[in-house]
Amino acid sequence: MKDFWNQRYAEEEFAYGKQPNEFLKKQLDLLEPGTLLLPAEGEGRNALYALQKGWEVSCFDYSASAQKKAELLIKPYGFNLDYQVTDVLEYTTETCFDVLGFSYVHFPKEIRARAHKHLISFLKPGGTIIFEAFSKSQMGKPSGGPKNTDMLFSIEEIKTEFKGIQFTYLEELNIVLTEGHYHVGEASVIRFIGKKGD
Repeated sequence: MKDFWNQRYAEEEFAYGKQPNEFLKKQLDLLEPGTLLLPAEGEGRNALYALQKGWEVSCFDYSASAQKKAELLIKPYGFNLDYQVTDVLEYTTETCFDVLGFSYVHFPKEIRARAHKHLISFLKPGGTIIFEAFSKSQMGKPSGGPKNTDMLFSIEEIKTEFKGIQFTYLEELNIVLTEGHYHVGEASVIRFIGKKGD
């Protein structure tokens, strides 16, 4: 899979565009800027938006091509971005974050629950999770996402894998994606907003 993502992010065009994910953007705009962690951030579109809004952003991806693309996007704006190239279970930082932002982060089923627990450990008590990803109903739709149903989400899996999170919003819904070349058309997603317990 790493070769797949390195190849995709090595393309000249930005795979998912340069604009931030709309759900993440809307939710960040409701919050006072603070510290933000963006796992599997890809080419930096969400990081750039958050930096422009005054957030202190850290992110990672296991694709070196993604990091290079993110630097290409963000450097002209003069921001310094903390962007690590690492696997999720090897990610580490001294920072405790105010917000954890998942934008189409689909880990393999065998590590997914552990990966979510690991990332939540970097969130402050009372911190916020903003989440959008493809649901299991996305299977067969041409608008993007994993082709393995085990990597897609159900509401029940969300509740199980995000233990200790108090959901203020959790919904499966159909939307229309217009994100670059690879997220285009009708899609089935799950969105949630959650708070980490004190």
